Amino acid sequence: MSISTGDTLPNAKVLRLGANGPEAVEMESLTKGRKVVIFGLPGAYTGTCTSAHVPSFIRTKSGFDDKGVDEIICVSVNDPFVMDAWGKSTGATDAGITFLGDAGAEFTKAIGMNWTAEPAGFYDRSRRYALYAEDGVVKVLNVEEGPGVCEVSAGETLLEQI
Repeated sequence: MSISTGDTLPNAKVLRLGANGPEAVEMESLTKGRKVVIFGLPGAYTGTCTSAHVPSFIRTKSGFDDKGVDEIICVSVNDPFVMDAWGKSTGATDAGITFLGDAGAEFTKAIGMNWTAEPAGFYDRSRRYALYAEDGVVKVLNVEEGPGVCEVSAGETLLEQI
């Protein structure tokens, strides 16, 4: 079952690359008492993710800041090394967007956004979505119908909704 508006985000662990290597981070520590945007996508360095989804949040970062959003987080079923490199290569890290790896798809499965596309070699990857949460409670959730589309999950769409 997929997460819905009004639901509380699960306290799953994700990974970030710290000074001494991978560090586990609990989602609750990133969302409790905060306003956050989380967007998930099928994979780092993939077409639509790199050319449309991430850039939409780079373009809208200041607008989210103006609305009091504490952090914008990109989550993908990749390891933290890949997510760190991808964040830097897209300019998103410099723009202030956090990139977290959900290597075992723990968070992705917990919110019901996992899917598999065997022909592309994608197993338990993430559907494309964007959500806005306050104190861990989902206030807005936008999920794309297909993996190659970035319209309802784009930064511009979510920004208009909050």
